[in-house]
Amino acid sequence: MAMTPRQRVVNFVQRRFANPLMRSVPVQTLLETTGRKSGEPRRTPIGGRLEGNEFWLVSEFGDRSQYVRNIAADPRVRVRVRGRWHSGTATLLPEDDARARLAKLPAMNSAAVRAMGDNLLTIRVDLD
Repeated sequence: MAMTPRQRVVNFVQRRFANPLMRSVPVQTLLETTGRKSGEPRRTPIGGRLEGNEFWLVSEFGDRSQYVRNIAADPRVRVRVRGRWHSGTATLLPEDDARARLAKLPAMNSAAVRAMGDNLLTIRVDLD
């Protein structure tokens, strides 16, 4: 699964600048996965929407995203929404229409995912 040039640029900006800044914002939504190689917690700023006991998001690079690969190895995750952590089980939904799903999620994040992404993948987290 080679990265596209677009993904290389986006990953560089996210890893070096955006993610460290966003992780420090108390109200930023975060997804915590377990590193598939390290076994360490990995926290990724995300956008999405809490609907009842489900949290929905769309990955811009699908199965090439590190957090998606971590989910595939271990679907137990935590999501921080409005400063509160929730445990749950993530499910990758390749059959879901990710572009239609983005229309139901927060507009600013959805616009960025649509603009930058090239392999959209819907993810549902069933919260405990």
